[in-house]
Amino acid sequence: MARIRAEASKVIDARPQVIWDVIRDYHVGHPAIMPKPYTQSLKVLKGGVGEGTETHLTMKVYGRIFEYHHRISEPEPGRLLKETEVNSGQFSSFTLDPLEGGTRTRVTIVADAPASSGIAGLIERLTTPGFQRRLFAAELENLAEYVKGK
Repeated sequence: MARIRAEASKVIDARPQVIWDVIRDYHVGHPAIMPKPYTQSLKVLKGGVGEGTETHLTMKVYGRIFEYHHRISEPEPGRLLKETEVNSGQFSSFTLDPLEGGTRTRVTIVADAPASSGIAGLIERLTTPGFQRRLFAAELENLAEYVKGK
């Protein structure tokens, strides 16, 4: 089965722990960095901070509503956070790499999902990665602004 993959990175002027605390907080931090107007809602179903958290995300893209039930894991606590969509297995991840003695951080967001079959899958493979990279770039910019001065 064909896969759709997109990736974006940004170097942010903040320590990895500051960024980690934001992205794993699904009550306040993570919702604050989600790109508007695409993000319609992000509700915590279980937990709320890091490993074991479950969320319901509603996004509106190209006039269509998409709903996702994510389960959050921390395969490498402090470095790698993963959001796995329970029904489809698609996932997105946040990887933090310390730079300059830990005073700055390279944050990389990756999404990986199965593509539909046929013409729909071809269109998805052609359009989705570019859109997701723009979405991730906006999320990374929001993150950089959110942690500024922390």
